[in-house]
Amino acid sequence: MAPMLNRTKNFFRTTLLGGVIVILPAIILAFAFKWLFGFVSRGIQPLTNLVVNHLALPKRYEEFIATLIVLSVIVLTCFFVGLFVRTRIGRWIYSAFENSLLSKAPGYKMVKETVNQFLGKKESPFSSVALAQIFENDTMVTAFITDKHDDGTITVFVPTGPNPTSGFIYHLDQKYVHPVDVSVEDAMRSVISCGAGSDALVKGRENP
Repeated sequence: MAPMLNRTKNFFRTTLLGGVIVILPAIILAFAFKWLFGFVSRGIQPLTNLVVNHLALPKRYEEFIATLIVLSVIVLTCFFVGLFVRTRIGRWIYSAFENSLLSKAPGYKMVKETVNQFLGKKESPFSSVALAQIFENDTMVTAFITDKHDDGTITVFVPTGPNPTSGFIYHLDQKYVHPVDVSVEDAMRSVISCGAGSDALVKGRENP
């Protein structure tokens, strides 16, 4: 009787855990999208109110429809701006605007580089990813190699998760910097995820 009871308990426990593993990520993702949609909706509320006041929308769904309309306009605007900056005059105007105004804003360059990495763009000051022993002991941190020097030292940037736009700069002897066979994009996603998915970093260490 006891073995059968144990098997039954194990069956129900493993089945329940299996269901939780399947359902919980979907629920978390749904709540994340709901939060993101709410966050964006609040940000564009003035535009949404403008649409509601000027279009005859069904009262029950007017807020939702107006939000979708505004988001669609924003997406189309981004598309046409992207199309414009692909032209020669568009690139010139954007370059002039960025150099004269945007680049002078504190933190603009770092934010731009982070966005580029998150979206898979290649423009980045980070040449490669490494595990760095910043305390010269067994503790290793995720780092991005930013420069190499003639005296054998390497400069690395160690970001703070989940905000990779802030961090610390270290100048270390090369023996304390261990390059890993992981793309900068994957490492950046791991930082944003507070270390989730960093298994590839540990396994990708070269010459352990």
